[in-house]
Amino acid sequence: MSTKTELDLSHYTQLLAQQARAASRKLVSANGNQKNDWLRRMVELIQSRTPELLAANEQDIRRAPDYGLTEASIDRLRLTEARLQGIVTALEEITALPNPIGEIIGSNMRPNGLLVTQVRVPLGVVFFIYESRPNVTIDAAALCVKSGNAVILRGGKEAFHSNMALYGLLQQGLKDVGLPEQAVQLVETTDREAVGQFLKLSEYIDVTIPRGGKGLIERVARDATMPVIKHFDGICHVYLDKSADPDASEAITVNSKCQRPGVCNAAESLLVHADIAGTIFPRVAGALIEQGVELRCCPKSMELVSGTKAATEEDYGTEYGAKVMSVKIVNDIDEAISHIHKYGSGHTESIVATELAATEKFTTEVDSAAVIVNASTRFNDGGEFGLGAEIGISTDKFHARGPCGLVELTSYKYVAHGAGQIRE
Repeated sequence: MSTKTELDLSHYTQLLAQQARAASRKLVSANGNQKNDWLRRMVELIQSRTPELLAANEQDIRRAPDYGLTEASIDRLRLTEARLQGIVTALEEITALPNPIGEIIGSNMRPNGLLVTQVRVPLGVVFFIYESRPNVTIDAAALCVKSGNAVILRGGKEAFHSNMALYGLLQQGLKDVGLPEQAVQLVETTDREAVGQFLKLSEYIDVTIPRGGKGLIERVARDATMPVIKHFDGICHVYLDKSADPDASEAITVNSKCQRPGVCNAAESLLVHADIAGTIFPRVAGALIEQGVELRCCPKSMELVSGTKAATEEDYGTEYGAKVMSVKIVNDIDEAISHIHKYGSGHTESIVATELAATEKFTTEVDSAAVIVNASTRFNDGGEFGLGAEIGISTDKFHARGPCGLVELTSYKYVAHGAGQIRE
């Protein structure tokens, strides 16, 4: 869709929002079997249309340099047969999860015979803004519809052809199983002003979820007239305790940083207890450097490993999204925790330790959405946590925290059943 005037955009965005609201009313009464039929149909469509999905994605990959995308950004943008299979797996896992809508969260029989129940309900209409990763188009749509929500998808211009191809399958699937087609809508204009128009429409949109760079998140948090579920930076840490196992230290740190360095749960900073700085750290640093990681080190760690750079204060608070990692030698676990609280973003922190006292202290005192013991930071993920997929990883504390799956896309209402009671 071509760039529109502000008046055109206002009409267009309001139309999509109104259609989403109407669809959300219909979804409330859709049963779990019908929603699961749609998810299964999506699996069939993706598997049968793989060549055309890859062809559409290739158009975006060819244009990626025009948008100044980094190597990590292009990797997030790329679809492969393996990644499409990953989407299929996520759909199958979401299908297997129980339908959250209508769940009785709790009940209470009052002395006057009034039965008060707390029932899980959808949020309503979700406006989801995201960048680069086209697989998120399917994840978000699947989670929203299964949890009874209509969703308006606003992908980045760099993934436009991929998103349009996937959107066509989403629409076909909804039509095939008799669900409202407007339950999933894609914003087909790349005009940035469209986002501002949607953020004004609190009478139709119940929540906005931005997933992307810091500038996007800050803009949405500032301008939205409805609640926002967000994460800002993914400044994630790995802390190697004095009791850390050498093999685990190397494997976990390298995986946390290198498995996919451009994603939000990749580690950006390594903290090392001073007692193991001269033994385990050189081994871990060597493994990172061998993987092409640039280490930006404190003075103590620079003395232990050659070929590193001096870290600045800014480095410790930076989400690199690339093969760059800051390093700090700390005197004890308290200093590690203080460093995380000062420079971290509340996303994901991992401790490598064999002493129970250290892991208990770390998991109790570190205030992040996910705290991981003796495993990679990369496990803070909806699929890995058993949610099937995620619509984002929230660093907020209200209304959701951590990976946002089906349950995080719901609220609740109270339903009270009486037999003629009146209040005196």
